Amino acid sequence: MKTLPTGLQDHLDEGTTTLAWCWRLTRADGQVFGFTDHDLPLTFDGTTFEPDSGFTASEIRTGSDLSVDAQDAEGVLTSTTITETDILDGRWDNAEVEIWRVNWQDASQRVLMRKGAIGQVRRGRVQFVAEMRSRAHVLNQTVGRTFQASCDASLGDARCGIDLEDPAWKGPGTVAVLLRDRAFYVAGLSGFAAGLFTFGTLTWDTGANAGRRVEVERHEVASTGEAIITLLEPPGSPIAANDAFTIRAGCDKAFATCRDRFANGVNFRGFPHIPGQDTVIRYAAKGEDNAGAVL
Repeated sequence: MKTLPTGLQDHLDEGTTTLAWCWRLTRADGQVFGFTDHDLPLTFDGTTFEPDSGFTASEIRTGSDLSVDAQDAEGVLTSTTITETDILDGRWDNAEVEIWRVNWQDASQRVLMRKGAIGQVRRGRVQFVAEMRSRAHVLNQTVGRTFQASCDASLGDARCGIDLEDPAWKGPGTVAVLLRDRAFYVAGLSGFAAGLFTFGTLTWDTGANAGRRVEVERHEVASTGEAIITLLEPPGSPIAANDAFTIRAGCDKAFATCRDRFANGVNFRGFPHIPGQDTVIRYAAKGEDNAGAVL
């Protein structure tokens, strides 16, 4: 049960109220934004809550069974605060959310209704709809290791041990010829074997996407020796010739890749010899010796 400040409780007891919703969003990059469904800006706790985006919200859905409570917030894509590019880049993903109920005539009369995080963001041509999840969504996340054949470490982290800043796994490149919105010929990567950067990451150093990091879907080498990079998704802004980037190696999480490409089999964080689905449907055959050896 929430305890309301004395001033706010007195205001509610009057019967006629002047209430508004305010949302404070803190992104992973540390930037803080405030939005309100009131028609004028409201300010408290060092944050100005702007009405410019047309932020409105659905009803708050709450359950007592530890299911994830949710609320949808709808707003207009603006050029100054909430842009389509930032949504595509994932800058709003998992942003922390505070939802306040405020007396807009006196912002000191307010109560924090709940905290949560931004979940799925759906965007249209001129608007967006963001799902605001309660903290119960953390209970759905996997904690600890997963018993699986593939590696559950991230390439380059402390458990993996590979140094992605080593020139063997990292290279500077430049867009030479654009093939389509997410694929291009590259100058500067001719010394790397095909497939090294598949499932890796690419960070743009110059151009309209400078500072953004994207995932690599495929790394191929043409018959002419030029590298061809295909991104998992098109970046927020169009790619142009001569855009420079830094690309880092990727891994498909297989034991053979860890052993043969990176010589890092000792740090492999999977269980490559666990029985697979084929073992479940096998039947006994005469002469087979099920002695527990690797199948």
